[in-house]
Amino acid sequence: MIAAAVMAVAVAGAVAPALSVTAGVRPPGAGDVLAAMGTVQAAGSWGTAIEVPGLGALNKGGNAEVTSVSCASAGNCAAGGFYTDGDGHGQGFVAGERNGTWWAAIEVPGLGVLNKGGNAEVTSVSCASAGNCAAGGFYTDSSRHQQAFAAGERRGRWSMAIEVGPAVYNAHLWAAVNAVSCPSAGNCVGGGYYTDPGEYNQAFVVSERDGTWGPAIQLPFTGNAYYPNGYGTLNSLSCTSVGNCAAGGYDNGQAAVNTIESAFVVDEKNGHWGKVRQVPGMAALNTGSPNVYSVSCASEGNCAAGGKYLDHSDHFQAFVVSENNGTWGKAIKVPGSSALNSRGSALVGSVSCASAGNCAAGGAASSRNGVGALVVSEKHGTWGKAIAVQGPGSLFGGRNAEVRSVSCATARNCVAGGDSKDSSLRAQAVVVSERAGTWGRAIEVPGTSVLNVGGSADVTAVSCAPGGGCAAVGGYRDSTGATQGFVVSQNRNMIR
Repeated sequence: MIAAAVMAVAVAGAVAPALSVTAGVRPPGAGDVLAAMGTVQAAGSWGTAIEVPGLGALNKGGNAEVTSVSCASAGNCAAGGFYTDGDGHGQGFVAGERNGTWWAAIEVPGLGVLNKGGNAEVTSVSCASAGNCAAGGFYTDSSRHQQAFAAGERRGRWSMAIEVGPAVYNAHLWAAVNAVSCPSAGNCVGGGYYTDPGEYNQAFVVSERDGTWGPAIQLPFTGNAYYPNGYGTLNSLSCTSVGNCAAGGYDNGQAAVNTIESAFVVDEKNGHWGKVRQVPGMAALNTGSPNVYSVSCASEGNCAAGGKYLDHSDHFQAFVVSENNGTWGKAIKVPGSSALNSRGSALVGSVSCASAGNCAAGGAASSRNGVGALVVSEKHGTWGKAIAVQGPGSLFGGRNAEVRSVSCATARNCVAGGDSKDSSLRAQAVVVSERAGTWGRAIEVPGTSVLNVGGSADVTAVSCAPGGGCAAVGGYRDSTGATQGFVVSQNRNMIR
């Protein structure tokens, strides 16, 4: 149940809003609007979840999910994921929300041409402003090699997907963009991994400047006698301005030891990536298999990261680490997590920072009662105690739950999403909100009970725009047994 967390348009008058399309493809006219869009209806502060408009028509193979969402402002978001076409091939899609209305999903322009091997997915999207976003993920080429791609959206139009990654290793077996972050329109950074000739993972970053993607840069790891070039993977990154980012993942660890891996962080400052470094304090906590799953920055040099490590009792523990004015502090086991993690398997899968020293994190921990979802908040630079996410017994009766994504609109006002097994052991999509520093009770995402007839739903990602207005995305199983993708939006009044 505990998963390695690797791991959103209304019409004004008679004028149809901009839609993300390939250049040369006609945007919808007034007669197309009703078929192309889905309007979220109010149900409390959250709207009612809907199947992503247009995704069902694409998903002829019956296997789809929304994997990522990013909101630049209230009611203006983008989402991406995958679907299976009529030939059984996996394809990547994007969909946009404008002024609170979701437009029809489209295959990422150009990705189908690249994806001759028939397995593609959008793993991450990021939006700097309404209609100005980027997406990244992977596809399979004609040689059945998995390659990394990126695509940008400018003023509501998506550009053609292109392969990204160190060109010298274009024939490698596996590569993917795991994360994308856009600090301003047309200026984004993607990062992930590729396999080198020795079939070890190597981390890379690639930057978009003024709408053009540049060459990828390998992040150098410290080698040793066992792994001369080192190895590792970038899982997450966050950029606060052009040329100023932070990233994290895992690498081969201590230079003289062949058994202890390490979690790493690395900063980009003024356009230059610094040295990859082990998360401070991790050596004292960790005996193997650590990982940074999520990084979030509120401002330049003020970030937080979270993940997991294996302690000296061979138990997986959840950790957080904060950066203050450009200096990373020591990693700590999430305060209070020991009481939730009696079975020794915990992690932080998602972190979000609204301002310096004010962040939130979510994940899961295992106990005698099963796997439980947890959340924890940081206030003025100090992490509080983790708490177990609570909800009605009918929703949490299966005693298995996990927070998969967290997003904060302002300090101490956040949303988390994930899944929970109900009393009938059916997986349901859930969200829980923090308001003024207090986490409430989880609720089932409104509308998913109608969609999720097959009993397998989850929230894979949430995103809150600065100041309020959030979106949640995920998947569910319909009455035919097919898996589909959903979106749901929350209005700005989450913050009062």
